[in-house]
Formats: sequence, C-alpha cells, structure tokens
Amino acid sequence: MGLFKNVFGASEPKEEKVLPWQALTEVAQLAEIEKQSQTKTQVIFKHSTTCGISKMAMKQFVSAYNLDANLNLHYLDLLSYRDVSNETGYKFQVIHQSPQLLIIKNGVAVANASHGGISDLDLEKFV
Repeated sequence: MGLFKNVFGASEPKEEKVLPWQALTEVAQLAEIEKQSQTKTQVIFKHSTTCGISKMAMKQFVSAYNLDANLNLHYLDLLSYRDVSNETGYKFQVIHQSPQLLIIKNGVAVANASHGGISDLDLEKFV
C-alpha cells in the first residue's frame, strides 16, 4: 500500500486559502462600494465561472494574496449578474474584460487589470 501512495502521489489534502470575499450581486451595492472607497480601498474581482482563464487568474490571485490590509474584496460572478457587471463598467469608467480586477479609491477606479495582468498589480501601493 505504501508503494502505491508514493507512486500515485496520495497525500493529505491541501487546505485551500479562503479570502474574505463579499458577493457583489446588486447594482445598488456599487454606490456603497463607491462610498466605502472614501476611507477604505475596495477591490472588485469580475469572474466568469465558465472560463478556464478566469478560473486560473482567480486561483493565482488567491494564492498570491498575502495582505492583512485595510481593504474590502468584492467578488462578481459576471455571468449570473450581467447587469451588475455592465453597471460596474459605466460607474467606474472601465472597459469590460473577464477576468478583471478593479481597485477603487475615493470613488474612482485607480487601477484595473485583466487576465495575466491581474497578478502584476501591486495591491499594497493602493492601500
């Protein structure tokens, strides 16, 4: 039995890192995000649940995230909440992409990135 464990890589399951996401499901929440951004950085992760690239970008973001910072993380399932996704673009003046990360401070998007560029953003400089 030990031989099979070694050969087939059986090991203890890894505990997945869980971030304190706040679900973004209603257009009205955008006004609250804008308001909260006056005192605390707000981050919106727009995610397509059926896209492999989006899933990979989300995994990379979660695994690289190591801030114990003064910011709020918002998760937007853009397929389920297309109206919220569209309004996010209008409100914060960003062109829709997926996956996409928006950093909101003082009521405006101070940075945004999509696809592989998400992992290039240095969140610390926006906190």
